[in-house]
Amino acid sequence: MAQAPSADDAVMRGREAHLRRAWRDAYQHLSDADRREALDAEDLDRLATAAHLIGHRETADATWERAHHAFLDRGEKAPAVRCAFWLGLTLLLRGEHARGGGWLARARHILEDGELDCVEQGYLRLPAALQALGGGDAESAYRTFVEITETADRFGDADLEALGRLGQGQSLVAQGRAAQGMAMLDEAMVAVTTGEVSAVAAGIVYCAMILTCRQMFDVRRVQEWTAALSRWCATQQGLKPFRGQCLVHRSEIMTLRGEWADALEEVRQACAHLSDPPDPVLGMALYQQAELLRLRGEFVRAEECYREASTRGHPVQPGLALLRLAQGRLEDAVAAIQRTVLEAEGVVERSRVLSAYVEITLAAGANEDARMAVAELDDVVAAFDTPYLRAVVGYARGCVLLADGDAGRANRALRRAWVAWHELDAVYETARVRLQVARACRQLGDHDTAELELDAARRIFEQLGAAPALDQVRALTGRAAPSGACGLTPREIEVLRLVATGATNRDIADDLVISDRTVARHVSNMFAKLGVSSRAAATAFAYEHDLV
Repeated sequence: MAQAPSADDAVMRGREAHLRRAWRDAYQHLSDADRREALDAEDLDRLATAAHLIGHRETADATWERAHHAFLDRGEKAPAVRCAFWLGLTLLLRGEHARGGGWLARARHILEDGELDCVEQGYLRLPAALQALGGGDAESAYRTFVEITETADRFGDADLEALGRLGQGQSLVAQGRAAQGMAMLDEAMVAVTTGEVSAVAAGIVYCAMILTCRQMFDVRRVQEWTAALSRWCATQQGLKPFRGQCLVHRSEIMTLRGEWADALEEVRQACAHLSDPPDPVLGMALYQQAELLRLRGEFVRAEECYREASTRGHPVQPGLALLRLAQGRLEDAVAAIQRTVLEAEGVVERSRVLSAYVEITLAAGANEDARMAVAELDDVVAAFDTPYLRAVVGYARGCVLLADGDAGRANRALRRAWVAWHELDAVYETARVRLQVARACRQLGDHDTAELELDAARRIFEQLGAAPALDQVRALTGRAAPSGACGLTPREIEVLRLVATGATNRDIADDLVISDRTVARHVSNMFAKLGVSSRAAATAFAYEHDLV
């Protein structure tokens, strides 16, 4: 019978796994060694890092605390402060501000005499710089991040250098110096992508980079860095933090590209991943899920997700206001979006709600308010000139001109918006533009082109399962919705038709280019809505209601 490895063997295996970034193996081997004989300070730090990265939070907290004390017992202040810093920062990032602030204060107290010149002095300046940035003092934050980066350079610390350059880039973007900011952020990412930075720091930089690109409406960079983050996560065995946020960003990109079924599955996985243990990013995932459900016309479930996102601390506007508009509750939609715009501060935050403001105010007949919002969006484009923003503003301007009765100028603006959305592979948005182009062509008396544009938009909306948008097409064409569909979405009707041919879930997945799991979910939803329990009964329903 083989003997269990000795404590020394377990430590060596744990260290080797840590170097390979096999976090689950590192945690297992180092935990096993620690149960036999207390680990030394360095190995406790390794165990804490592995525990954090596989989502064992309480173990990570307790082990970093043990490592901190073990270093202090040896009279080594600098690594003790480093352990206290990471413990404090990770607590802050998951919303435990009192405990996190306490550990950071303890770390500062250890170094407050100033006698020890070490890189940890730079780490301890990060929270203050982040607080200044979050409080709107981007210039002060930038100066501090520059000094932090200089400290990192002096000691050759790759983690601190990446975090310092990240902060510089974010501060420059916040000051409106977008090009300089993005250049600095790209520089920070070089060290991350070449493997020079530790996993904890790398994950922080990846996620912050993507969020900053989202704020700047730089869709191309979001797609590029989300793909890079996805690849990075795949190389980190057992990784728990960062993976959930990556899934949310992947879902957002799939939504833009028109891969709605897969986007919904991706964000469902994100919600499950972020729920155990609860992660602050869960609110973002729930909001993304709500947005998809709203676009599909599943309003009850969408509202549930918005409400749950709100309880998790995530803003629910402008999504909830647009839901009210889709539900026909115009007064509620107007009140919500007006309040949101009044409260929004800063270029980035306001720009995120202004396009929805245009849509809702036009529905309320407040054309002048919508026109003013478009003018403000023009100023945003001047600061952040990205294809995405140009598409947003072009569509908004076209809608306002159309509402004003200037169909010729509206058509030109909408055509430019269509080109911009098409270049971004934004499937739903291009179809929305075509719907407005059809309205403009009708006003101009070009009914043939209007019919072509409506037909193209209808096909896309059917493929996506965008039920509310399909209702708008039907209202323009005078066509009624398919009768007897019992509330099935267009995608579910598509699946039902294939089921009626005898196709298996695998066959349907191949035909519709979606996953087996997505097909299974559609079949389950379809059975529930039809009140049937077998494929034979569903097939009978399809033939009885002329759906095949």
